[in-house]
Amino acid sequence: MARALAVEPLTAETIAPYGWMLGKPCDPLDAASFVSPASDFWSEHVFDTAGGETEVLWVVYRSRDVAIARQETHLLTQQAIIPLTGPIIHVVGLSHPDGSLDEVSARAFLILSGQGICMRPGCWHATRIERDEVTCAMLTRRSTTLDLAHHLNTGSALVESAFHPISLVLAR
Repeated sequence: MARALAVEPLTAETIAPYGWMLGKPCDPLDAASFVSPASDFWSEHVFDTAGGETEVLWVVYRSRDVAIARQETHLLTQQAIIPLTGPIIHVVGLSHPDGSLDEVSARAFLILSGQGICMRPGCWHATRIERDEVTCAMLTRRSTTLDLAHHLNTGSALVESAFHPISLVLAR
């Protein structure tokens, strides 16, 4: 039987075991920030690909299915996801010490446009939406993308990622 999972609002504290919240307000005391009448910028997160090339992906999500039958993880890199055209529901889970999915740790977060998350390596995840489609920007490791695309297109073995079956249903 599928475990029901409530969709929670995203906060820096609730996402911390899985990664980092993106879209926090500017801290003008941070040495890597600048505030002026014309524009502001600030450091949000220093992204780590464990030595691989950093890649920006455009991802379009279309699944509105409340059932989550599997999650994926990336073993070597952080991965950031930032919804651009609408909110997403991002289901995350922690890894056991052996790298397998800790199903009890699964949580679902509503990530609004203007927010995002950066997942730690080994963070299991799946994404759903509530409307027809949502475009997201993703920051990841180039070799992880190539490995995943090759697997999905040809069925080859994964090297930098893994999938795990899970039985969850989003409670909306």
